[in-house]
Amino acid sequence: MGFCYFYAMNIKQYLDSTYLKTASQAGLSESDTILEAKKYIQEAIDEEFKLIMIRPEWVPLAKQLISQANSKVTIGTVIDFPLGQSTLEIKLAEAQLAIENGADDLDFVCNYEAFKAGNLDLVKKEILAGTQLGLTHHKIVKWIIEVAALTPHQLIQLTVLIKNVVIANFKEDCYAQVFVKSSTGFYPTLHNQPNGATKESIILMLENAFPLPIKAAGGVRNYDDAAAMIRLGVKRIGTSVAKQISHGEAHNSAY
Repeated sequence: MGFCYFYAMNIKQYLDSTYLKTASQAGLSESDTILEAKKYIQEAIDEEFKLIMIRPEWVPLAKQLISQANSKVTIGTVIDFPLGQSTLEIKLAEAQLAIENGADDLDFVCNYEAFKAGNLDLVKKEILAGTQLGLTHHKIVKWIIEVAALTPHQLIQLTVLIKNVVIANFKEDCYAQVFVKSSTGFYPTLHNQPNGATKESIILMLENAFPLPIKAAGGVRNYDDAAAMIRLGVKRIGTSVAKQISHGEAHNSAY
């Protein structure tokens, strides 16, 4: 399965082109950061990617540019990013504002630290409420579990928890709209360990999330990485180098 095969099946429709850096993270001024976000949005339009994934404050800009271009690119944004430790009320308010501003996909950061501490009721409550809010407004919902912060056993347990909440509370035709997502791409690791999707983590997610789909984010840096993830069975890929991937070019970006 080489480049021609995946090009024929339109790899661009797997790609969530992603720009989530703050001005300080990017080493840019606020105005230059907005210009960088605008560049990514325009690139997503020009390249006809599945989605542009941006910070909540840039959703109105993306909506404007996409509407002006009469483009089919959808808009995703992150909720409670990157730590996921806010209260449920804050999470839901942030998601509601994103919906009102025109977001199509809501990528919530699951409170994985609460999960690790054994506060399963809190995690189940936020999965239920966040998913309910998104699906009620006909949005796609993704739950970021931050694989680099979890042991393999914890990864399996949290993936199963999300799956079970969805299956217990929503109809089968909703399952395809609720993803389990690997990573924020911003989790700090020691000794240059991967902080995003790896083959091993994605396989565990795929085995334990079904029938929910999987999004691989962080660490997908080139065409071969993306093709391998698609072959494994992921339905979305989050990457800041979507253009390079879709053109079969190598890149060393961390996200």
